[in-house]
Amino acid sequence: MKITDNVSIYHHGGKNTVTGSCHELNIEGNSILIDCGLFQGGDAKSKSLDIDFSLAAVRALVLTHAHIDHIGRLPWLFAAGFREPIYCTHATAHLVPLMLEDGLALQLGLTKSQRAHIVQLIGRKLKPVGYNEWVPVKNAKQRYFTHIRFQPAGHILGSAYVEVKLPNKEIVVFSGDLGPSHTPLLPDPKPPKRADYLFLESTYGDKSHDSVEMRSKRLLDIIQRSLKNGGAILIPAFSVGRTQELLFDIETLLSQHQLSERLPIIVDSPLAVKVTNAYRRYRKLWSREAKAKVLRGQRPLSFDQCIVVESHREHARLVNRLATTGEPAIVIAASGMCQGGRIVNYLKALLPDDRTDVVFCGYQAGGTLGRDIQSGRSSVVIDDDLVDVKASVHSMSGYSAHADQNDLFSFVTGCVGSLKQIHLIHGEANSMEELTAMLGEALKANLDIY
Repeated sequence: MKITDNVSIYHHGGKNTVTGSCHELNIEGNSILIDCGLFQGGDAKSKSLDIDFSLAAVRALVLTHAHIDHIGRLPWLFAAGFREPIYCTHATAHLVPLMLEDGLALQLGLTKSQRAHIVQLIGRKLKPVGYNEWVPVKNAKQRYFTHIRFQPAGHILGSAYVEVKLPNKEIVVFSGDLGPSHTPLLPDPKPPKRADYLFLESTYGDKSHDSVEMRSKRLLDIIQRSLKNGGAILIPAFSVGRTQELLFDIETLLSQHQLSERLPIIVDSPLAVKVTNAYRRYRKLWSREAKAKVLRGQRPLSFDQCIVVESHREHARLVNRLATTGEPAIVIAASGMCQGGRIVNYLKALLPDDRTDVVFCGYQAGGTLGRDIQSGRSSVVIDDDLVDVKASVHSMSGYSAHADQNDLFSFVTGCVGSLKQIHLIHGEANSMEELTAMLGEALKANLDIY
């Protein structure tokens, strides 16, 4: 699709879905890719992981953040011959190898040495840059054809939206995944000063999230119920972002309400442990509130009641213990959509127990086990076995790492002065339609929305 006479956009994933993000911006014959993500859930059944588009014009890859639905096809991109620079923020460059190694183990079952070879090959092409720094991108003749700049997106550690400067000085903005406002761990994203063409995620374009106060209250109610009646609280959580937000909130609840020390907070995800260490390393990217906690002597991501499960033997023993005793505990484990990882074993063992609480705090794509449980089914299939669902199931939108409709509207209105076009991406049909209607009605401007 043409944006201007000399600029076109091609969507290779993530246009009308929330997974597989991959967009190609062609500027006078030279292209940059924005993200190259894995298809998940129902999208994975109808999409091939192979790179089915030409790389002849592609001069660089730009990564908005390290979630697997934005970086997961990198091995396939390199298999197709890509060897150009990969631009991202410093924190994203730290997280990408961790995420890819974990993904390769789950997706392809590669050996450790095979995974290391692929990750090292990709790692050598990573070019970390700071926020608010214009970076020139060269064409095949080593001449600059565009500049890019990262700005904080508030989604996860290192996340960014990307500004792309066209030859005529107009600015194309790719939002990546925008974070919600007023979350305690990361700062809110601020709209760009100028955006002539905006490619805007619309994951929750039709919804409003619970407030931070409401999400904490709901989580506290569930915890108090568990302490009174027994039963585990299972939280399927993405290793990057969601796990750290949850730990931050839980530490606050423990200290404010003096909750029983007999309630263990269990992080059962080796990847989440590594990512949490990265969050602590890049503490300079935290919000003022989070930094203030540390100055007061608190340890919001490594408090005393937090227990880390390392080995698979320890994991299996814990699953059996919780299923046998029914004792209270909070278990945070991947994957966030219950498509694999250690959370699946907890669900299989504990969904039939009516004392169990399952808390969904992130988007569950269609076709995933998470969506099946969230939708209220009385039974689900896990490892080819039919498992009864007697647990209480909760959906807490306040923990979403995505901007909601109000946040998206605020982002748009913050740069509306120069806007000529809005292209909605990264959303399902209903969310795109409602957000389009809202923006069209509210802005009442000579503005094209696609």
